[in-house]
Amino acid sequence: MGALDPKNRRNLALRVGSAVVLFPIAVWLTFVGGLPFAALAGVAAAVAAAELVTMFGDVGAGEALGIGVAGALPLMAAFGRSGDLLPGWAGLALACATVLVMIVFLFRQAPLEQIPRSLSIVVVSWLYCGLLIASLVGLRDRFGVAWVILAFVVSWANDTFAYFAGHAFGKHKLYERISPKKTWEGFAGGLVGSVVGALAVLWLLHPKALTPAGAVVAGLGGGVLGPLGDLAESMVKRAAGVKDSGRIIPGHGGLLDRIDALLFVAPWIYVCAAWIENVL
Repeated sequence: MGALDPKNRRNLALRVGSAVVLFPIAVWLTFVGGLPFAALAGVAAAVAAAELVTMFGDVGAGEALGIGVAGALPLMAAFGRSGDLLPGWAGLALACATVLVMIVFLFRQAPLEQIPRSLSIVVVSWLYCGLLIASLVGLRDRFGVAWVILAFVVSWANDTFAYFAGHAFGKHKLYERISPKKTWEGFAGGLVGSVVGALAVLWLLHPKALTPAGAVVAGLGGGVLGPLGDLAESMVKRAAGVKDSGRIIPGHGGLLDRIDALLFVAPWIYVCAAWIENVL
């Protein structure tokens, strides 16, 4: 794709500026851990769920309830035990929430054929935004701060290396139907970035029981899942007919645009940590 043009340079400046502001805050609250980190994750899940829901329409009572459930899931994860992502009572809580949201949509004054679609989007927001972000809280509480930083670095290094590799060498389209600008060269660069990032975290922070081979495996898995998370969000945006999920972060659009890769990487890092520490 060649050198960065003025528009891309401005976008890059916004991306870097946003990262300079947001990364230290995220890292600080990650080190703090506990309920402050769970609260941050809960707010992020609620914002991301709101972005997802508003891509497809207005927010009514049912959508607001769904956004609330998505935001509550990371808080639930703070009460999990051992290798469990959520506490035992979380299943019953979600069952009650499902009944409640179904009742709310039952009395919605809208064409019947639209209601299942709206309801499905709400439920997906629980899983996609709430549950996947909850894995970060479980990772922090049960395996330590270094594992969360590993998830951050693997996903963000992937995005950064892919961005520059794609612009410098990108020629072959990765999945043009969903994301016309992504290339196999960018994907390869991102894969290298994820592995390098994982090894850097191992060297600097020494996540418990993680070996160099384990770091490479974590990086490779994250290097594949990160772009898939990006593509999955692009699929949703294309279906909704929007360019960005929102406008909350300069240079990145919405919060969901910024964490789409992390949403897929975090559960993978959780699995790696649980497997290495023999709690699965």
